[in-house]
Amino acid sequence: MIEKIETMMPEHYNSEQQIGSGRSSGRVSLTMADMGLSTIIGAKNNDATGKSLSADMKNTFYRLRIWDARSRSHSIDKSLSSAFILLNSIKEKLAVPDTVVENTAHLYRKALSKKLTRGRNIAGVISASLYISCKEAGIPRTLANVADASNISIKDLSRHVRVLVKNLDLKLESYDSSEFVTRIASIAQISEKTQRGALNILSNAKEKGVTEGKNPVAMAASSLYLSCMMNNEDKSQKKIAAASGISMVTIRTRARFLVQSLNLSNLFA
Repeated sequence: MIEKIETMMPEHYNSEQQIGSGRSSGRVSLTMADMGLSTIIGAKNNDATGKSLSADMKNTFYRLRIWDARSRSHSIDKSLSSAFILLNSIKEKLAVPDTVVENTAHLYRKALSKKLTRGRNIAGVISASLYISCKEAGIPRTLANVADASNISIKDLSRHVRVLVKNLDLKLESYDSSEFVTRIASIAQISEKTQRGALNILSNAKEKGVTEGKNPVAMAASSLYLSCMMNNEDKSQKKIAAASGISMVTIRTRARFLVQSLNLSNLFA
């Protein structure tokens, strides 16, 4: 029984050990270049009954192991390997769930199969795939968030997003401003009461149709700023701007817009 359990345990390999086991990687995932489906010819020189192989068979299997190792090193697509190493790094910075990461890998593979990666940098395509996956899953991550985590410009990321959306026939819904309230409030350490007030402001703004075409993050940050003022919660424009990535000028502009649109001026008299 112990022997059976041991054979089910996953193994890890270094460059010298890759010839040394006959097991698969143990986990199937789109974020692995070979999807975890490859197997390796084992190092034991025994047949199915446990008997030692003859000298000729040992030599034959030795050559097979070398060929197996070489074929695996050539078959793994370098583009996939590089992309998924980068994806893992971005995932840690943005704290996105595994479901989003798996979908990102799926989108990248589709882009690769349609040759959309040709002439484009890997970071741009994998980052665009992640941004799209976040949008599809309703995970509030802005272009600025993803670009910063990927060390590329927002302009470069936007261009790659447009390429993927167009060529993979994707339809992206706009983010709702309310999706960013909790994230900004958490970073700025804003109370639950003030968050509820901000969500109420955004709900009223949405009913009046004044949120259309507006930056959802800016609207979320501005509503939090107004709600802080209403609840006498001491949070500066600077702190909310830092938490949201929106400039103080934009927060003030959008806050004035909300006050005028929702007739809130009497609350600040």
